[in-house]
Amino acid sequence: MRMRAEGADTPGSAVLRKTAWRLIPLLGVLYFFAFLDRVNVGFAALTMNADLGLSSAAFGLGAGIFFIGYTAFEIPSNVLLERFGARVWIARIMLSWGVLSAAMAFVQGPTSFYVVRFLLGVAEAGFFPGIIYYLTCWFPARDRARIIALFMIALPLSSVIGAPISTALLGIQAAGLHGWQWMFLLEAIPTIVLGFAVLWLLPDRPGDVAWLTRKEKVWLGSQLAIDATEHGEHTHSLKQALLLPRVWRYGLVYFCVLVGLYGFSFWLPQIIASLGTLNNLQVGAVTTIPYALACVALVLWGRHSDATGERVWHVALPPMLAALALAAGGWLTAPVAAFGGLCLAAIGIYAGLPAFWALASRGLQGAAAAGAIALINSLGNIGGFLGPFAIGMVKERTGSFTLSMLFIASCLAVGAGIVVWERVHEQRAVGLLGKVS
Repeated sequence: MRMRAEGADTPGSAVLRKTAWRLIPLLGVLYFFAFLDRVNVGFAALTMNADLGLSSAAFGLGAGIFFIGYTAFEIPSNVLLERFGARVWIARIMLSWGVLSAAMAFVQGPTSFYVVRFLLGVAEAGFFPGIIYYLTCWFPARDRARIIALFMIALPLSSVIGAPISTALLGIQAAGLHGWQWMFLLEAIPTIVLGFAVLWLLPDRPGDVAWLTRKEKVWLGSQLAIDATEHGEHTHSLKQALLLPRVWRYGLVYFCVLVGLYGFSFWLPQIIASLGTLNNLQVGAVTTIPYALACVALVLWGRHSDATGERVWHVALPPMLAALALAAGGWLTAPVAAFGGLCLAAIGIYAGLPAFWALASRGLQGAAAAGAIALINSLGNIGGFLGPFAIGMVKERTGSFTLSMLFIASCLAVGAGIVVWERVHEQRAVGLLGKVS
């Protein structure tokens, strides 16, 4: 029987609340700066492209090439995290990506831009899937969507807070550096500081902490043990987990979603700038609105998924909404109407992510979970390369974002369709097994 933790004041719910309060704020701050350091290049482009002589295609390639390095080192990084522990490995990731994020201030042209972006991807590889795997070691599957939602709110929140800060920093001219250079330098400092802080603040496992009693640790361990067996798909082998067909299908779903997410995120400041005659500060302020709405939708939709116990439609409906909004918005000429489409697209792109990871990580534990989550994220982040690059190429050839929006809308719609197909496929397989038995 399914027992809800959030509504009743039970020993179990108290353990989950205590654990969430201890871990999620820190993890959220880490993810905030991870995503800010990844996408602040979109704000830098407002002035950097002209300073470096970057075309739309060159910027799109540089923005997306991050994901080539990220994808190539994703699985090894996550396996090493499982082996060495989250505390040490997350600290290593943050320190290396903080240094390389600061190095973005010193790129001189397309070639150095591509090289530093690629190395930044290599440095950050394993961070996000490592955190998702880490959460599976602390929270039962039935409560995972709302927990992941609380963690992932940092994703759109990094743009809500980061957009006005980043665009304000573009106005700095000091010590012979442009504003975009100061932006990269100043926004890298918190990441480096947090990298050292993680060594003292982040516990590896429930058994390592003093803030849970022995009874609470036993309860939490029993709930996680149930997760390891109740779905019948748990495998102790990393190799077997990497060969599961559903893992590859969820990787394809995530690929489709991230084509939309990163195409949208990297280009949104320039898309908004194209709607009118806004200055950089105004673009930064307006950019916060879609992401603020996405923050609210992400948390509420994740909570609703846990409350109902339903995952599939909570994953499929949001990207379908985003696809419709982008397809319609690409043809709207009125700035207010087009901006409304962008707001709906942001809600749809982000809202389904917590339910997706709760669905994709079910029934996996240990090294198998670390590897499978990393594989899904690796396949997905190939879309992180394709989205920005495709938009840049189409924008350069057509002079507008209309066809680009249709492209990422179609990818989001395909992703939603695969999720529904996967559900039908699983139900059919269960039905056949029932007939055989």
